Amino acid sequence: MKNTIVKKLTTSLLATSLITASFTACGSSDNTSSDTSATAESASSESSDSSAPFRTLDEIKESGTINIGVFSDKSPFGYVDENGEYAGYDVYFAERIGEDLGVEINYVSTEAANRIEYLQTGKVDIILANFTVTEERAEEVDFALPYMNVALGVISPDDAVIESLDDIGADNQVIVISGTTAETYLTKNYPDIKLQKYDAYAEAKTAFENGNGVAWANDNTEVIAFSIENEGYTVGIPSLGDQDTIAPAVTKGNESLLNWLNEEIESLGTENFFHADYEATLLDTYGADYEDTLVVEQ
Repeated sequence: MKNTIVKKLTTSLLATSLITASFTACGSSDNTSSDTSATAESASSESSDSSAPFRTLDEIKESGTINIGVFSDKSPFGYVDENGEYAGYDVYFAERIGEDLGVEINYVSTEAANRIEYLQTGKVDIILANFTVTEERAEEVDFALPYMNVALGVISPDDAVIESLDDIGADNQVIVISGTTAETYLTKNYPDIKLQKYDAYAEAKTAFENGNGVAWANDNTEVIAFSIENEGYTVGIPSLGDQDTIAPAVTKGNESLLNWLNEEIESLGTENFFHADYEATLLDTYGADYEDTLVVEQ
């Protein structure tokens, strides 16, 4: 869903006027229920072409806090651990961003379907939530340099493994998460396949475990991790469609923050930061064989 903060007020007697709303930051970095109410501390624009509110790099530094959208239920990329702390591959990166910016991090729990909305409404400054770069999304947000490779994959029960999309019957349903590349890919390329859509990763996982679909299509990293962590499932299609990349995203037009992020990612590449991130957060799930395939160093 695409929201804009600039609203057009029209009457039959008066010309159109524009009103730009400002936002006040709130929320806590260690409470997922309050995280979702966090908003950007101020709304400003560096470009007259952008109607979405955002905070510039200087405003973020001056405030002392950056709002970063991450998943809270998608281990091992973004989740809340047993101590109530955010953890995972994306969070490891977020912590370094906060450290190098010299600011505190307010984590905002996000779902796949509202990642773009949270940027466009000023609720977050950066999205670090396993965000696959696509042409369609790039029209609505600005992506920084990538830090991970990804493709789509399809997982199904051991007793009825789906090895080809042709194996899916006319009455069967495939589980997807709304707003993901899996939904977009299947809708565009296989419109006859019936999709069972869920907003949250945890909801999709529960539905799949309860046998509500013959298969689950998602990023291959996620379905591979699920098959390793849960007995009785096989990734029958480990790679579907094109190879894509994962990257941070900022509000369209926020050039100062985008430029800083690109410089940061390039600098981190010189120290093999994302390999260290993988080894700290993903190694137990995927093993060493996948490291050079998944990790991107600039």
